[in-house]
Amino acid sequence: MEPIKNVLVAVSDIFFYTKIRDAFKPAGYTLQRLKSELDVEAKATSLQPVAIVLDMNDPRMNGTQALQTLKQNENLKHIPVLAFANHEEVDTWRTAKELGINKIVSRNEFSARTLALLEEVTNQAST
Repeated sequence: MEPIKNVLVAVSDIFFYTKIRDAFKPAGYTLQRLKSELDVEAKATSLQPVAIVLDMNDPRMNGTQALQTLKQNENLKHIPVLAFANHEEVDTWRTAKELGINKIVSRNEFSARTLALLEEVTNQAST
């Protein structure tokens, strides 16, 4: 029996969440939603996800705070984080990189390459 491949998803936009679900489920991933940055530490600890997907522009989630929580925790900082943000938000991109994000892409690239991007960050983390 294959292990459960949990992916924590911090995306409240139903269109993007559905797109992620439709890309990940056939590949054997189980999605778990994060409703706020306060969920991140508890769910990451209990579910041991293979990756976390963050919408850095989500009004319901402080993506920067979520990323900071993960990367500062010795037990969680190994979990790869894939994020997307509006390409014109230079400060968001810079901050994410400073905090140690594994990969950040534009919304368009995320939409076009959803599963490939996830597999890229999970493969990088396992090597």
